[in-house]
Amino acid sequence: MASREEVTLSEEEVRSRYSHVEKMTDLVAVWEVALSDGVHKIEFEHGTTSGKRVVYVDGKEVIRKEWMFKLVGKETFIVGASKTRATINIDAVSGFAYEYTLEINGRSLKKYMENRLKTTNTWILSLGGTDYRVVLEKDTMDVWCNGEKMETAGEFVEDGTETHFSVGDHSCYIKAVSSGKRKEGIIHTLIVDDREIPEAVE
Repeated sequence: MASREEVTLSEEEVRSRYSHVEKMTDLVAVWEVALSDGVHKIEFEHGTTSGKRVVYVDGKEVIRKEWMFKLVGKETFIVGASKTRATINIDAVSGFAYEYTLEINGRSLKKYMENRLKTTNTWILSLGGTDYRVVLEKDTMDVWCNGEKMETAGEFVEDGTETHFSVGDHSCYIKAVSSGKRKEGIIHTLIVDDREIPEAVE
């Protein structure tokens, strides 16, 4: 059995050994948000004794407030290349318990994601060993690939439209065809090198 002296660490040694853990001890919420330019990770630290608030987007600190006397409230910041507005709401539930909710463009995360399913199509594909995430914003017909807005060229064809763009040296287009049913509306299909890519569910 080790004698007591052998396991005694100085306060500095303990602090340096566990400092990486200490940094995230106030981490209270983590969200993954799929936007047109990629999937972003939002982390929130809330010190309920100091009122400290720290927001990280994709591991990068975007807000830091050390001493806040008011423990409830909200923090608003921008996410991604599309400059999407996000807000973290801090509400007291009871006593010293808090609830943290994320809003994207003024909507709850759940409502935002439900709406996004209606307004965007997403495809995940691998070309030459590289993974690509292609997103079509149906309202603007903007096409995003791995976080970048693509240069596109629209063209009318016999049964609908085609939006052409390139990924590396691969020719791609998104074909828009009416489903013939009012409820379904327009069906969008991604074609890469004359091959249809199945739609991804995020």
